[in-house]
Amino acid sequence: MSHIDAEILSGRLTNGQRLPPERELATQLGVSRGAVREAIRVLQAQGILVSETGRGNGTRVESTPSNAIGHILRLQLALDMVSFADLTETRVALEKAAVASAARIQHEEALQRAEATLGRMHDVAAPDPFNELDTAFHVALAEAGDNHLMSDLTVAIRRAVHTPIRKAEHALADWAGFRDVLVADHVAMLAAVRAGDEDLAAARTEAHIRSAYATLLGQG
Repeated sequence: MSHIDAEILSGRLTNGQRLPPERELATQLGVSRGAVREAIRVLQAQGILVSETGRGNGTRVESTPSNAIGHILRLQLALDMVSFADLTETRVALEKAAVASAARIQHEEALQRAEATLGRMHDVAAPDPFNELDTAFHVALAEAGDNHLMSDLTVAIRRAVHTPIRKAEHALADWAGFRDVLVADHVAMLAAVRAGDEDLAAARTEAHIRSAYATLLGQG
C-alpha cells in the first residue's frame, strides 16, 4: 500500500492508469501475491483502485473521493466516532458555502442540470428514487459553484447518513406531504441561486437541511 501511495503521490501512477500485474508487483516488492492482493482490496475499499476481469482489463487507479470519504464517514457514524449532529453541522456549513458560490458564479450547465433534476422530482413519489434525485440536485448546485471538492463532500456526507434517513422516511406517516415540502424548499433554493442572492440562497439551504432533519430524526 505504501508503494502504491508513493507512486500516486510522485505522479508515476495517474488516474486511469493500470497497475502492473500482481505477479510483477509481488516480485518487484519482494512480497507474496497474497499481500499484493490484500493491499489492492483495501485500496479498492478506499475508492482509489478498481479491478476488472477479462482480457485487457486488470487493476487501475480510478479515484472516486466521494465513495471513499462516504465509506469512512459511514463507518465512523456506525461506531459513534462522529455524531449525526456533527455531520449535520458540517453539511450545513458546506452547502451554505456551496450555494453562495453557485449564486455568485452561475455555472449555467450545472444550474440547468439542477433545474432538470428538480423537474423530475415533481413526478417521483417513492422515497428511494426521490432521494437519488435529491442528491443529484444538491450535487448540481455544489458544482454550479465550480468546486468539485464541495460536490464530493456533499455526496460523501449524504451517503454516510443514507441509512438512518432512509429508515426515517419509510417510517413517516405522511411521506407525500414531507416530499412536497422538500420540493418546495428546492424550488426556493434554486430561485435564490438564479437571482444571484448569495445570502438568501445560503439561508434557504440551511433552513431546508435543519427542517428536514428535524422532521425525520428530531434534530436540526
